[in-house]
Amino acid sequence: MDTGNAEGIGLLNRIALCFPLENSQCQQIREAAEGWEVINAGQEGIADAILEVDIFCGHAKVPIPWPEVVRQGRLQWIQSSAAGLDHCLTPEVVQSPIRVTSASGLFANQVAEQTMALLLGILRRVPVFLKAAQTKEFIRRPTDDLHGKTIGIVGFGGNGRRIAEILAPFGNRILATDRFPTQCPPHVDQLLPADRLHELLQNSDVVILCIPLLESTRHLIDEKALSVMRSNTILINVARGQVVDEKALIQSLQNGGLAAAGLDVTYEEPLPPDNPLWEMANVLISPHVGAQSARRVPDTVEFFCKNLARFRNGLSLHNEVDKELGFPRPPEVECQPDTPR
Repeated sequence: MDTGNAEGIGLLNRIALCFPLENSQCQQIREAAEGWEVINAGQEGIADAILEVDIFCGHAKVPIPWPEVVRQGRLQWIQSSAAGLDHCLTPEVVQSPIRVTSASGLFANQVAEQTMALLLGILRRVPVFLKAAQTKEFIRRPTDDLHGKTIGIVGFGGNGRRIAEILAPFGNRILATDRFPTQCPPHVDQLLPADRLHELLQNSDVVILCIPLLESTRHLIDEKALSVMRSNTILINVARGQVVDEKALIQSLQNGGLAAAGLDVTYEEPLPPDNPLWEMANVLISPHVGAQSARRVPDTVEFFCKNLARFRNGLSLHNEVDKELGFPRPPEVECQPDTPR
């Protein structure tokens, strides 16, 4: 644990960091937090450090004693280094005065790229041809097209909107659902409320999951949802593994209910070696790398430093989360989201 230097410590004086950082990046944060102590706790030290700090920035992947953190009454702000907040939005935090901000939309380009990699890999049968190349087998096999598909995007936040922008030039019909179906862009044919999910599923050749993991979205794609999808549908999950009932997904893939699945996330991570998904020819798996980027850490540091300046000056924070919703509340805009263009 690197505590750095503490100078001019005042009432609000300590920040804990828990995401991969180089020394220069820690120094950048210390300069932005002039006068406060900055602790680069890492995964090994965050469970203890978080009890004695005012601000936490990062993503703890170890158990955190959130009830004790709240009882301490010291922590004022959590800046997640991830878009997903299931690692910190416990009932105790939700009911507390602790402010929470997310990295929502910060890595939308990378998530969109990963979505395209999985989708095109399945459509153009890249795994099949890679396997054939290992035995120097040069045989043409059927492929499918992205152009002209009906794409259904479940969850139209920063990631979902960026994916729609990337797909629009392919001449696709794009549908989406969201809890706040506002600001429908011209390249999206329908933006539907969340309770019309099954309508989207029934009419989509490709379904892309971009929703946060909340109690209301856990197992949202269950046996019933899978049963209304077309047998030629491809499911892409770049959200969280738990939004899908994995047993029902496996059964649907095995019995022809779904054509294929591209999964950047799984119910259990790492995915156990004995999980049937590994052996399925119609499944393409990547190890939760959707938000990876050569600039992920630098961009996160820059975002945090800007938000820290706003925090210190009493300004509103970027990506502040409505803790009851579980994500930042979008601007309320009047629109007619369920009217086809």
